[in-house]
Amino acid sequence: MDYPKKLLEEVKERSKGMRLEGINSGSGPKHPLLMIVGEAPGRNEIVNNIPFSGDAGKELDKSLKQIGLSRDQVYITSAVRSRPFSVKKVFSKRENKEVIKRPNRKPTKKEVLAHAPFLDYEISYADPQIIVALGNTGLERLLGPGHKISAEHGKVIENTPILELNTAKDGYVWSKKKYTVIPEYHPAAVFYNRKLSDDIVKDWEVMNYTGTEVPGFWEH
Repeated sequence: MDYPKKLLEEVKERSKGMRLEGINSGSGPKHPLLMIVGEAPGRNEIVNNIPFSGDAGKELDKSLKQIGLSRDQVYITSAVRSRPFSVKKVFSKRENKEVIKRPNRKPTKKEVLAHAPFLDYEISYADPQIIVALGNTGLERLLGPGHKISAEHGKVIENTPILELNTAKDGYVWSKKKYTVIPEYHPAAVFYNRKLSDDIVKDWEVMNYTGTEVPGFWEH
């Protein structure tokens, strides 16, 4: 995805002063069966500009393969398109001194709002049949505060409006168009809790595409 210059400039201006690095554009075809909305890119994604290109991306590829899809058939993006980082002083034994580290972190609500024009543009561009929200950040960006992956993973939320930037560009309003949204655990969740592996496999079975082009024909 090549973002229009005006859109890039707008988001850069909205993001001034925030601890965000680079821009990793979303990727995928128009009118995909699925649009994947994650949290934010990490260091790998900023370097190679490939969404979900690290270990979490390998887990995502497994889930897509499980339902008979590959990543070139889906649109992949996230609530924030720059890498959120924190600044920490740590002692390096190798260098025998304090060094500055800039690890990945979860984006703030202000950062998600700053990057809202990107996601709105991509959803309009791709016009997906179904949006898969990976993790709480993506889910809350689409459906608002109070929605949690732990409570809603694997559910099919049909015919629902989603949040989009308001005309003042300082908050959200509900979209006129309605979508099918499916919340799923973020692929990286399994690295912190291996017990989620079975749930993730089971949840993605909800999206086991049968071959029809009509939305809603899924095997449960």
